[in-house]
Amino acid sequence: MKKYALLSVFDKTGITDFAKVLDGLGYEIISTGGTLDVLKKEGIDAVPIDEITGNPRDCFDGRMKTVSFQIESGILFDRKNPSHVKQAEKLKLPQIDVVACNLYPFEEKPGIETIDVGGPTMIRAAAKNYQNVLVFVDPKDYEKILESDKLRQQLAAKAFYHLSFYDSQIGSFFSEEKFPKELTIPLRKTNVLRYGENPHQEGALYLMPKTNSPLAKLKHLWGRELSGTNIGDIHTGLETVRQFKEPAACVIKHLSPCGIAVGSDVGEALDRAIKADPVSAFGGVVVLNKPMDLGTAKIIATFKNERAGNVDIVAVPEISDDALELLKKVRKSMGVYTFGEIPQKRSENFDLKYFGGGVLLQDVDEAEESFKDWTTVTRKKPTAKQLEQMKFGFKAVKAVRSNAVIVIDKDIPMTRGIGSGQTSRIGATKIALEQAQDFVKDGILISDSFFPFDDSVKLAAKYGIGAILEQGGSVNDKASVTAADEAGIPMVFTGRRAFRH
Repeated sequence: MKKYALLSVFDKTGITDFAKVLDGLGYEIISTGGTLDVLKKEGIDAVPIDEITGNPRDCFDGRMKTVSFQIESGILFDRKNPSHVKQAEKLKLPQIDVVACNLYPFEEKPGIETIDVGGPTMIRAAAKNYQNVLVFVDPKDYEKILESDKLRQQLAAKAFYHLSFYDSQIGSFFSEEKFPKELTIPLRKTNVLRYGENPHQEGALYLMPKTNSPLAKLKHLWGRELSGTNIGDIHTGLETVRQFKEPAACVIKHLSPCGIAVGSDVGEALDRAIKADPVSAFGGVVVLNKPMDLGTAKIIATFKNERAGNVDIVAVPEISDDALELLKKVRKSMGVYTFGEIPQKRSENFDLKYFGGGVLLQDVDEAEESFKDWTTVTRKKPTAKQLEQMKFGFKAVKAVRSNAVIVIDKDIPMTRGIGSGQTSRIGATKIALEQAQDFVKDGILISDSFFPFDDSVKLAAKYGIGAILEQGGSVNDKASVTAADEAGIPMVFTGRRAFRH
């Protein structure tokens, strides 16, 4: 039987060169609509698909072009089955051995008229019959036509992923359910990483289509390529600094901040964030919510010169040329990245966490909405300044891995001690208080949940803490309040847990 190749693509990249290769390999080409016009302009002979299907051309505004018994049967019949071959010959079906098809970019223009029906049907048929039919959904794969016998299954897998990615966006477009019974989340690979969490683990970054996450605009300017841990640290930093309208800086290690601060400008914020815990800042990731200028870059140079403090990654909205040139001299291997402006409103209002074979889908945890519900539970009331510091502290503790307890400076919006990722709240409290050192007196203790016992409050009193913010809601709240009253420490309940795992 004569061999046919069916070309029907939205993305016309490379299609004419591919058609010429197919022609040279003895394929007769069938094509549709815009693809057919492109081929004809290049002088490439192609059979209009309506001559095969018998469908009226442009019927129902083009909704019915390719779906037909002739096309789907020509793709699907098994060439290795004599009965199938005999039926195909009797029915005068074209033997379509190559299908090149990619779909309307639904993400660019979501709507009823950009839902492709014929294209997915052809792709699915070709991928199902991959042992007989080559299916191409990516123009970058056209060059593999001569080695395709080895790649048939991989091309079929790619085709099914392409369909799933496409259909998942349509499902989301139609759905009004927050948690539908069945859910497929579309993801597209954007970066092959240096490695995952460890050098022996390969890793890649995938992003959702049309996401406005700053990670989608991450641009490598200098230094090391990203690992999976670097991506996690940058994400943590972004989620931290995006909470602040004022200039903010965060230094991150192992997915948890070791210094968070705001300032009158981003340079002051970064200086505070590094000084919050300069020991832990060594080898850390720096994330800012405002562009980096030369003065801010000099703070990293000073950290290197005065404390031999290396920074692994700098990720900022933008960076001036002179600041970038300085950072190149500070450390050759330091990675410098920009990500553009952090959007005020997220394109995705959910948080997703993977647990070996399962996924948790939940609302994004925002902070400011809870401030109005705070309650002072001690006889002594916090000052206006302490309440202001508490608001900063609550945003900061939200970014720290639980169990989390932090100490905030009494005057400056910056962390002084961070106890993160502990299995006991008293353990987290001890770490935060000890890290705060000379700045612990009159500082503010912030907890991401309630104190199950009064031990953390009593320990805080011994260190001279000036005020406490915690969730409240423990059966032992009364004991904690009594301990705070006896020490003369104002304590505020948020009524809201702020776990981050």
